[in-house]
Amino acid sequence: MLRCADGTLYTGITTDIGRRLAEHNGEGEAGARYTRSRRPVILAYSEPAASRAEASRREAAIKQLDRTRKLALCGTKA
Repeated sequence: MLRCADGTLYTGITTDIGRRLAEHNGEGEAGARYTRSRRPVILAYSEPAASRAEASRREAAIKQLDRTRKLALCGTKA
C-alpha cells in the first residue's frame, strides 16, 4: 500500500516492490494513473504472498476496507 502526497492510499500488487515504487514516482513509463498526480508516493505497508492469485485476493480484500482499517493495517492513526 502506498501513501500519496495528498494523504490518500493506493493498493496494488507487484513482484518487485522497489521497481514498482520507482515507477509510481515517475522513473520509467509505468505507474498507475492514480499516482501520477499524487507524487511523491511512499511505501506504507506490504506483505508477502505465496502466489499471484493469493496476492490478488488479498489486494481485493484490502481495497474493501475503510480508510480507518487501512491506516490501522499500516500502523498509522487516522
